[in-house]
Amino acid sequence: MNPAPSKKGPVRDVEVITTHVNADYDALASMLAAAKLYPEAMLVLPGSQERNLRNFFVDSVCFLYNFVKVKQVPFERVRRLILVDTRQKERIGPLGPLAEDPEVEVHAFDHHPDSGNDVKTSYQIVEPVGATVTVLSQLLRNQGITLNDDEATLLALGIYEDTGSFTFSSTTPADYEAAAWLLSQGAMLGVVANLITRELSAEEVGLLNDLISSAETLNVGGTSLVVSQVSRDFYVPEFAVLVHKFMDMENLDALFALARMEGRIYLVARSRLPEVDAGAIAQSLGGGGHPTAASATLKDMTLVEASERLKNVLRSSINPTILARDLMTSPVITVPAETTLKEAEQVLTRYNVNVMPVSQDGNVKGIITRQTVEKAVYHGLGHLSVVEYMTPHVEMLSPMASLLEVERAVVERRQRLVPVMEDGQLLGVITRTDLLNTLIENPLVTERLVDRYEGPRPVRHKNVKSIMAERLPRRVMAILKEMGQVAQELGFKVFLVGGSVRDLFLRRENLDLDVVVEGDGMALARRFGEMHPEVRVRTHKKFSTAKIVFEQSGLSLDVATARLEYYDSPAALPVVELSSLKLDLYRRDFTINTLAVQLNPPGFGLLIDFFDGLRDIKEKAVRVLHNLSFVEDPTRVFRAVRFEQRFGFRIGKLTEGLVKNAIKIDAFKRLSPRRLFGEFRQMLEEERAVACLQRLRDLKLLYVFHPELKLEPKDEELLEDLDEALAWHRLSFLDHPVQQWLVYYLGLSDPLPPKDRQALGRRLGMSPKQRDELEGERQRALKAMNHMQRKKPAASEIYFLLHSQRPEFQLYIMAKATRQWAKRAVSQYMLSLSRVRPEVDGEALKALGFAPGPLFKRILDRLMAARLDGEVLTREQEEQLVMKEFKIPGERA
Repeated sequence: MNPAPSKKGPVRDVEVITTHVNADYDALASMLAAAKLYPEAMLVLPGSQERNLRNFFVDSVCFLYNFVKVKQVPFERVRRLILVDTRQKERIGPLGPLAEDPEVEVHAFDHHPDSGNDVKTSYQIVEPVGATVTVLSQLLRNQGITLNDDEATLLALGIYEDTGSFTFSSTTPADYEAAAWLLSQGAMLGVVANLITRELSAEEVGLLNDLISSAETLNVGGTSLVVSQVSRDFYVPEFAVLVHKFMDMENLDALFALARMEGRIYLVARSRLPEVDAGAIAQSLGGGGHPTAASATLKDMTLVEASERLKNVLRSSINPTILARDLMTSPVITVPAETTLKEAEQVLTRYNVNVMPVSQDGNVKGIITRQTVEKAVYHGLGHLSVVEYMTPHVEMLSPMASLLEVERAVVERRQRLVPVMEDGQLLGVITRTDLLNTLIENPLVTERLVDRYEGPRPVRHKNVKSIMAERLPRRVMAILKEMGQVAQELGFKVFLVGGSVRDLFLRRENLDLDVVVEGDGMALARRFGEMHPEVRVRTHKKFSTAKIVFEQSGLSLDVATARLEYYDSPAALPVVELSSLKLDLYRRDFTINTLAVQLNPPGFGLLIDFFDGLRDIKEKAVRVLHNLSFVEDPTRVFRAVRFEQRFGFRIGKLTEGLVKNAIKIDAFKRLSPRRLFGEFRQMLEEERAVACLQRLRDLKLLYVFHPELKLEPKDEELLEDLDEALAWHRLSFLDHPVQQWLVYYLGLSDPLPPKDRQALGRRLGMSPKQRDELEGERQRALKAMNHMQRKKPAASEIYFLLHSQRPEFQLYIMAKATRQWAKRAVSQYMLSLSRVRPEVDGEALKALGFAPGPLFKRILDRLMAARLDGEVLTREQEEQLVMKEFKIPGERA
């Protein structure tokens, strides 16, 4: 197979065959069968296979195949990913990113039904048969590919295991045909029987006994099923085998078994009932499978929590009598798209509802909530259309949708209201309350049924102490632990918050530490300072904040009392009041910045995630917390762009729509020049500053600074040349410090005429003196550049043209110059010429008999030129030149 060329990076010439974690015989055998179809491919198990796969026979068969470990896979060279026995990214462990790489084509062979989590494939064969080996055996047979005895036996083993030796209801005639062909290829049924029907160990008998003892029979929607759970400190690979044996022994119709092993919860599901879809239930818990057999791995929860969650899913899944039409409220109160926010407020009040659909030409365009409407009206935006601040792209259901589909829309998509549509007509709506009333006996589910950004919501917990220990220096960990201990003694709660928590998960170094105190932040800081005389503590009573500075290390810690903020008007500075941690986090700009870590013992290291910040970090999305975020503080738009470019994230679709709304109402016009300059400067200090400016252009935001800033292609070229000049400066380790923002500012404002540059400086809060000085320096730099471009300048010319220029303007010349010798002249000056000094100085001139005065400068400049151009090389030669060309005052010729 020919390697696929790539526009950038290495050639993509590697194929990888893989399957799901916790591979069984069907998965392993399918990988070997796929290797017959893709003979050059690497075979990679994403996790550890079941221990009963690890025996001499299996190892000897696999030995001749190209099995490699995950860490040996050259990810950047993979051009094709071949999935067997699964199509879900979440089930292939560390190989998941390959399934999303646009340069990797995905082939799949599977026998599980389609699911919403399936990866996008360029080629796939999926058949509703008992085993994936059956699908691949048919392909091998059709292509005339033969197997040896051992290979045929291993493939047969996969079919026998996944069909329960042809006893499962999922068995099809195709499975028998495949097994018959494998027998003709030399499959040894004695080996299959020995591996399938082996004796249980004492450990396995004990686990099976625990499964039977803990079994609990549930009646859900008239259907009887069994839930069982066990716990072990070690991993038991044969758990799935034992679950199946339990089902056969007790002749159960449906069994859901949970096991806590090595800190994780494993689910194995088996069903013989058409109304109990084991695959759909496992998928709701993050796993997968087919209707008769499925599995899932549940992380970050206890066995009790996992059991409750499973029961909730069972109750919502296995209830064929409850459909969307049974839950919906009708008739529906809607508002047309052209309705103003003020009018919508009146409708909400009149009918006493908190959320309603927005319709246009008979179609539902989105939903609008009371909280959004009231806040918009408060900020004087009541004249705008509801379309501007509604939540678009809502999921709609048919009246025949199941209770599980309704729950997914409300819980997973966090919709406060779900429209029910049929033939383009709005029949009714389902609210959170409607669903809560149906599931009222399930508190774990109802706790989760909350809007993403409004009202009470669940807290997601995860202990990140080990991540902190890995990413933070020891001295910082010690400080944070002591801070938690002091807070505990004072009766306060203290949390690490902000960018340092976010960057733990982005694996970026960030020692800009912020803590929030539920209590008195200033009192906590003062107590900490009393215990450490070597630190300085500064407090700010108005905002109940403090700063702890560690003099020796240079480390500092910002301490704030939990507070909330509200805005009297768009773009105003916030009014601050005391609050709780949750409300303190709600005032922040984006969900990715709302994570908090508890510092109090014994819960040190507990991550608190009210607003799905961790999920957005994983999805690489920048999202605001509410629809009026950019109206209240338009500078958040610039921060969104900075974070997007810094982290390689993307601004969420709804958030980008809110950016456009902020532009439409010109929310930026009230921003003070000081605040605007602060955001502008921070953006230009970013590592990817040019990309930030390009994104501002694409979002049509450059007008905020000046209406004539366009960033045309030729303007981009100058900025990219400045980027290269700055990179050269950094790599050269020069002594001259450079203000990066000023370099980019010179490039961005270069296309503007002087009058518009003055206006730009004024918008950014520069004083008339600062604007005039900048313009004067620019003109001197351009004059020097033009001089150097006429002809190759001598070293002394370069020096005297550039030595009075600031480094930022020197780099501006380097980037803007079109002649290579002019660019090299700047680099020559910065690397070497700027360091040249004559050995004869003022004291030496006085010793020669010259009196201080204007003549000194002429002499020293002449000496500098002579040194630079190689006329003189030693001190003696310098003195001779002085005595030859300059007359000592009062001395006779």
